[in-house]
Amino acid sequence: MWAALTVSFAFVTIPIVAILTANSPAALLDQLSDPAAVDALLLSLECSVIALLIVVGFGTPTAWLLATRKFRGRSLATTIIELPLVLPPAVAGLGLLAAFGPLGWLGGAEETLGIRLALETAGVVVALVFVSAPFHIRQAQAAFEGMHPGLRDAARTMGMNDAAVFIKVAVPTVAPALAAGATLAWARALGEFGATLMFAGSLRGVTQTAPLAIYEGFGSNLAGAQALAAVLVAASAALLVTTRLLTRRWEIAGA
Repeated sequence: MWAALTVSFAFVTIPIVAILTANSPAALLDQLSDPAAVDALLLSLECSVIALLIVVGFGTPTAWLLATRKFRGRSLATTIIELPLVLPPAVAGLGLLAAFGPLGWLGGAEETLGIRLALETAGVVVALVFVSAPFHIRQAQAAFEGMHPGLRDAARTMGMNDAAVFIKVAVPTVAPALAAGATLAWARALGEFGATLMFAGSLRGVTQTAPLAIYEGFGSNLAGAQALAAVLVAASAALLVTTRLLTRRWEIAGA
C-alpha cells in the first residue's frame, strides 16, 4: 500500500513540479509581463468571476429545489444537470454551438435581439457556466440534503415561507459547503479549454483565456506557455486547498 501511495504521489507530483520549475523566478516574471499573457490572465479572471456569479445565483436555488422537493422527473433533471461533468469538452463546445451559434437552434432569436455569443467574450462566459455549474450544484444539493429536517420544520412553525427558510436558514447553515462548491466551480472555469475553443474561439483580448493562450504558445513560445501554466497550477492549488478547508469546516459544524 505504501508503495502504491508513493507511485501515485510521484506520478502526480513530478509533472506539477516540472511546470513550476521550468522557468526561474526572473524568467517567469518576464514571461508574465508579456501583453498577450496579461490579456489572457485578465480575461480568464473576468470571465470566470462572471460565470461564478451566474452559477451561484442560479445554481444554489436549483440545488435547494432538487434537495427538498420530490417531483416527477427529479432524477432525470439531476442527471441532465450533472451531465456536463462527464461530457468530453469538444462535445460540450459543439453542443453550445449547435444551440447558441449563428446557425443554431436559438441563433435566429439571438440575432433578432442583437445578441452575439459565438466568437465573443459573452460566449466564453456561457461555456464556463455550462462546464462549471454542475460542480456547485452537486455540492450544494448534497449540503441541503444533509441538513437536519428539524431546522426547516422549526422555521416554518415560526411563520417563514419557503423563500425565507431558504435565505435565512438553509443558506447560512450550509454556507461553508456552498462556498466549497463555488470554489470548485471557479477552479473548473479557470481551467476550461475545449468548450471555450469550440464555441468562442481563441481571439486575443476577446476570447483567448489563459488555457487557450497556453495552447497557442506551445508552438511559438514554450517558455511563455510554461509561465502561464505555472500560474494556473498555483491558482488551482490555492482553490483546492480552500475547498478542503471549507469542506472540513462544514463537516465540523455538522458534527
